Amino acid sequence: MYKQKFKIILSFLLILLGNFILSQKKFTIVLDAGHGGSDSGAKRTYSDIGLLAEKDVTLSVVLKLGRMLEKNKDYKVIYTRKFDEYPSLSDRTNLANRSKADLFVSVHCNSAQRSTAYGTETYVQGPDQNNTNLEVAKRENDVIFLDEKDRQTFGSYDANSPESLIALKLQQSKYLESSLLLGGLVEDNFVNKDKRFSRGVFQKNLHVLRMNAMPSVLIETGFINHAEESHYLASDRGQGEIAESIYQAIIDYKKAIDRRSGGASIIAKKPEPEKPTEVALKNDFRILLMSSPTKYNDGDPALKGLNYILPIKENGLYKYYYGVANMASVRDINLRTAKDAGFKNAFAVGFMPNQKLSTGYYTIELYTGDKLNGNSFILQTLKDVDRNKENGVFYYTHGKVYTLEDAVKLQKSIEAKGIKNTTIQKVYR
Repeated sequence: MYKQKFKIILSFLLILLGNFILSQKKFTIVLDAGHGGSDSGAKRTYSDIGLLAEKDVTLSVVLKLGRMLEKNKDYKVIYTRKFDEYPSLSDRTNLANRSKADLFVSVHCNSAQRSTAYGTETYVQGPDQNNTNLEVAKRENDVIFLDEKDRQTFGSYDANSPESLIALKLQQSKYLESSLLLGGLVEDNFVNKDKRFSRGVFQKNLHVLRMNAMPSVLIETGFINHAEESHYLASDRGQGEIAESIYQAIIDYKKAIDRRSGGASIIAKKPEPEKPTEVALKNDFRILLMSSPTKYNDGDPALKGLNYILPIKENGLYKYYYGVANMASVRDINLRTAKDAGFKNAFAVGFMPNQKLSTGYYTIELYTGDKLNGNSFILQTLKDVDRNKENGVFYYTHGKVYTLEDAVKLQKSIEAKGIKNTTIQKVYR
């Protein structure tokens, strides 16, 4: 009898201890100082500061950043290197995956053929958005040939193969939005705190990020071959400001993630009373992110990595709406996500389902720009294309429907024919 009671008490204590250990799990961050050892990365020699090598700048920034994070008991910091050595790309990603890290931050410096190029950039893993910044991908990926392990792991990797694109899409859907959230916070801090020029947040197929099983960013902290920016990168003040901006971005990122998940604590709680079933709202709610005279296509950095965005052109302005929901809880989550992504002035707008416009109609804007010739794909594919000209710019539209739902259907049918980047336009009579 005594032994049985002892076993019960022991089991209860072990459960409490397990819950306590889980609740104490720290937010694990892997800090990667780019390059190192025989791989100097970008470099330039100046008469007043001598040789400025990327590997030295990145290590200094990472060590400063790490010391800031280590002062916070909620964080666990793991370094891919703390000295002038070269861990292979495989070693860096394997370390992050084995550690079950919550975040991977790789710090780099940029360089370009033009000495006038300057500013910061942050990259997240994903299919290349366009043909810009190919030098970045080439330079960061070329280091795979320095290490035998990397040559075996990555050497036969074809970024354009269907299998690779499928893998990228899978990783995109899992980590992209979180990675872009952190990237946006980093770049915002560089601009607002350090008064620097941000070139934006981009998706790029980079080997050091590709195999990470967690949100990951690669930060280009500035151009080593730019006369003024290089001296900022070489200075203790500049390195400290860069580290501080990344640190604050990580802090804000964790707060946003904790809000989404309802907090980090895993301590067992008493079951909450069952909530009444949520009732659908009469309106559909979309989150208005911004209004702009500029048209942005899917994947543009201005959209900060958010998906499910519906642009509607109205009175010459493109209004960008995020998500759609007829439940208050989902509407509020979408609004929080938009604000966390950087759209601080976002707000919810109600749309009555299948409501007909009484003062106008919807059409699909197909193209704006120079005049299309008769052999253009758009004019060959669609009939009844209307053309207008304003201030020297040609506007091509198609169709006339009276509800937003019908406009979305029409837009999808047009895109199914191969005409992409169209926009729903509201026209007033």
